[in-house]
Amino acid sequence: MGLATNGTASDKPLKFLIYGRTGWIGGLLGKLCESQGIPYAYATGRLEDRASLLNDLSSASPTHVFNAAGVTGRPNVDWCESHKVETIRTNVVGTLTLADVCRDRGLVLINYATGCIFEYDDSHPLGSGVGFKESDTPNFTGSFYSKTKAMVEELLKNYENVCTLRVRMPISSDLSNPRNFITKITRYDKVVDIPNSMTILDELLPISIEMAKRNLTGIYNFTNPGVVSHNEILQMYKEYIDPGFTWKNFNLEEQAKVIVAPRSNNELDTDKLKKEFPELLPIKESLIKYVFKPNQKTAAA
Repeated sequence: MGLATNGTASDKPLKFLIYGRTGWIGGLLGKLCESQGIPYAYATGRLEDRASLLNDLSSASPTHVFNAAGVTGRPNVDWCESHKVETIRTNVVGTLTLADVCRDRGLVLINYATGCIFEYDDSHPLGSGVGFKESDTPNFTGSFYSKTKAMVEELLKNYENVCTLRVRMPISSDLSNPRNFITKITRYDKVVDIPNSMTILDELLPISIEMAKRNLTGIYNFTNPGVVSHNEILQMYKEYIDPGFTWKNFNLEEQAKVIVAPRSNNELDTDKLKKEFPELLPIKESLIKYVFKPNQKTAAA
């Protein structure tokens, strides 16, 4: 079965198959499908088990597949440093197996990946506004998690049916979710204060559904335009949510003493995504519109 031309919609009625039912993004995707009236099913197979993936595809007969499954580690990516084989099994072997079975069936795979495979360098200095493009070679190998993600992204370039979405430091309007970047940093004893590209899920997840409808493939930096620092976010949190909130900063050297693996800090160039979706809001505007203003009413109630 041949793939639909990149960027063109199919006439076949939509049906999505979603991997990652118990995950944050996978759960949100199901809710979005329900709100938009899109038929969907959650997969039951394990990514590294080809036979179970084939069974999922036969049972669901989807038009598109979304992969929101994968190992990020609990409570954080430090887990991957001591569980390397498990991380490879899911993030590399599993993702490639899913891409392969989807290709055999002529299906576009929307794969939620990570932009935490870059770090500021001489060509992309902090504060310069020069972001890493989709075509740039990953330069961050500080964590095993990021190594596996860069590895699988490179291999997936050979699959013409895959749309790789580089998510970074995801944020949603649900401030009770422990995976939410805002929730994480409000609970830390101390935070670093570095500008980063980030992903506002309330705005970008619906865009990923639209990308599936358009059969878009290739790599996309899946973040809001621009950068925002930890302190800027926490200042917004203080203004909109908790006027009594306080926090403390520390530097990267001090942070290194309390984490196992270094963390990625970078700015991603979003020109490619904005060309397809010109309405995409800059990060600080999106934070206020989708996260802080909706929660302000709850906080004041």
